[in-house]
Amino acid sequence: MSVEWKSGLAAGQSGAVSRRAWLARGAILGVAGRVPAMLWGGALAAALAGCDRPAVDGTGAAGTSAAPALGRFKGIDVTGAPYGKGFALTDMHGQPRTLADFKGQVVMLYFGFVQCPDVCPTALTRASQVMQQLGPELAARVQVIFVTVDPERDTPALLRDYMAAFDTRFLALVGSPEQTKATADEFRVFYKQVPTGSGYTMDHTALSYLFDPQGRFRVVLRHEQTANDYAADIRNLLTQP
Repeated sequence: MSVEWKSGLAAGQSGAVSRRAWLARGAILGVAGRVPAMLWGGALAAALAGCDRPAVDGTGAAGTSAAPALGRFKGIDVTGAPYGKGFALTDMHGQPRTLADFKGQVVMLYFGFVQCPDVCPTALTRASQVMQQLGPELAARVQVIFVTVDPERDTPALLRDYMAAFDTRFLALVGSPEQTKATADEFRVFYKQVPTGSGYTMDHTALSYLFDPQGRFRVVLRHEQTANDYAADIRNLLTQP
């Protein structure tokens, strides 16, 4: 299978940060880049964002071959998965963060990078829509977390501006290259630099990961799913005993 997706943003091309600016770079397109169809039991196609053409990987969503449980969620039920146990990174304000810091909240975790021209802005715009759908009371019990896979360029200051362009409640995390790899490996997330004419862009897994208020990894949501799907699964996690 060969499908061409247009993407890429020159290294260092950041400029003034605004939601409109990122949306103008093509956020509405939804997916750009190398898009392997990573099939989990034939049920889940995991989008990757970043470069030129897709490949096919039958190892499963986010790198697992386990069969999904269907029915309870709009996304894939990964309750009891042997991966996705947590993270230890630094937030955009310089504070060390682990999953335990967010106990009592539903955490929606996403991996991406600031210079992502379309997929990441789409995901963050959808996350903002989800928070609006939930309303103030439920949204106060949700934490959206963006983990950069490009620590070389994504400074804390840039991440602060980037989060503010979408929702001031969102939190960005960054680590050393070694910490970034360890976190990505824990969630079976793929990412890599792809050279461009003037620098590089990134290929990366474009899934969202939900944790319940007890800190348990519960749901994987696909990039092409709607804000309604995301909000439904978050409400489900918030109302479960």
